Amino acid sequence: MNPKRSTDELHRLTSAIHTLNVRWARRALSLWQGLSADGSPEQVYEGFEAVLTPETIAGVAGTRDDPARARIRHGLIDHYLQRKLMPHETEMQAWSRGAAAHVDGEKIYFTEVIPWCQKSSTLLKRQRLQQETGPLCKLLKPFAVNYWNILLETLTDELGFDGYIDYCGRKKGLDYAGLYRGMKALVEHTDDFYFAAMEDWSQRRFNRPLKDLSRFDAIYLLSLGQWDRLCPVANPEGTLSFFSRWGFDPARHPGLFLDIRPAAGKSAQAISVMVRIPQEIHILMRPEGGWIDVETLWHELGHGLSAVSTDPSLPAVERELATAFNLSEVYAFLLQRMALSPPVLESVMGLPGETVATIVYYKDLKDLAVFRRYAAKFISEYEMFAGGDLSDGRPYADTMARVTGFYHQPESHLFDLVPEFYCADYLLGWMGEAVLAGYFRRRSGDGWCLRSDTGAVLKRLWRQGNGMEIFSFFDHNGLGKLTPDALLKRWERLAESPCPD
Repeated sequence: MNPKRSTDELHRLTSAIHTLNVRWARRALSLWQGLSADGSPEQVYEGFEAVLTPETIAGVAGTRDDPARARIRHGLIDHYLQRKLMPHETEMQAWSRGAAAHVDGEKIYFTEVIPWCQKSSTLLKRQRLQQETGPLCKLLKPFAVNYWNILLETLTDELGFDGYIDYCGRKKGLDYAGLYRGMKALVEHTDDFYFAAMEDWSQRRFNRPLKDLSRFDAIYLLSLGQWDRLCPVANPEGTLSFFSRWGFDPARHPGLFLDIRPAAGKSAQAISVMVRIPQEIHILMRPEGGWIDVETLWHELGHGLSAVSTDPSLPAVERELATAFNLSEVYAFLLQRMALSPPVLESVMGLPGETVATIVYYKDLKDLAVFRRYAAKFISEYEMFAGGDLSDGRPYADTMARVTGFYHQPESHLFDLVPEFYCADYLLGWMGEAVLAGYFRRRSGDGWCLRSDTGAVLKRLWRQGNGMEIFSFFDHNGLGKLTPDALLKRWERLAESPCPD
């Protein structure tokens, strides 16, 4: 193939992937809104059957030295896998859609477990929920195992990868073995303070030891719901005026669409849907009340504002075909942490110092707990795929309990699994947030988030889109090395802080 034809072919494939991405994004948007999607899932791929073949994928030689070809290749692989797995995913979703636990006369569907635990449950009801969900997970487990087995066979037999870890590593350019070792060391480093602090929180809140609590109790505890009475805004929209300091009005920003009001049928899980970057970005959430809504909205705004601020003149492959979203998670965690930071709680929300100290302490402890949960999930997922046995959930349950302190059901391991080691993207995102926050603090002091020039710097970073992988991005912009050191220093300061009474 001569260079001209090669370039034309790459443009054709990029256009095809972009069209399919838009179709899927619009379908996801409808489903998340609780609406009926137009047509069947199979219709998404009408007219593109000849593009999504192993031969086409093999013909796009993607290497680390040619990131554009690598992104195109993995964009094709994404849709090839999605199309092949569609019947199995549809079957699994059909069975899962009707799965519900019955707790004291309440029917709690799987999709509603998290908001129910956060806002509508009691300790006794959560114990009942645990008893109910175990058999449901066992019933659905064969469908999940079948789905994953077909995926793994396709990766090795048809697409030539050595296995799942090889596939994810090549797609995202990450050394998962090295990250696995680093996360195990990081977890061990924070063990002593974490378990002492969480034991104290458990006793204060439930008058029970941590070992008696389950992951459902963790969902309740880490929502910070016990301090919702201190939240000064009736709904998360009341915090949007903050962004005028940075020259933004998220409610009226071109290309950014906020759907953050309660609505029947809307998904309980918040999401940012990137239909076209930067022209059409949707943020959806179903508010439940309290601090968790503020955190959720600001997290999604980190995704949305960074995407809608991307330079539209960048090549499509850099705007639309990212293979990893850990850089977007940096911005999401940065804004989420800002939402409950002392400058915002004091200067924007007007809370007194004693209240701020309580919220900040437990917010920081929550962040450590959630980080350790992501680390535990990544460790257990890495070991599961390295070992090759997806059916045994006991190692997952043991790792989750050992790292988080909360009991996890062995039967639920495949339903707690996030594809393509996305937990590692969260971990990198959180590490990057701490490095970026440190950069701003050195530049502008502790009140950096209140300054207009912080917004200007973020806009400059956001304009770069997803052209670079996360480590190169931090180096290129002089933000500091992407390591866990900044997080460790934050947690060491937390360990030295007095626990509010």
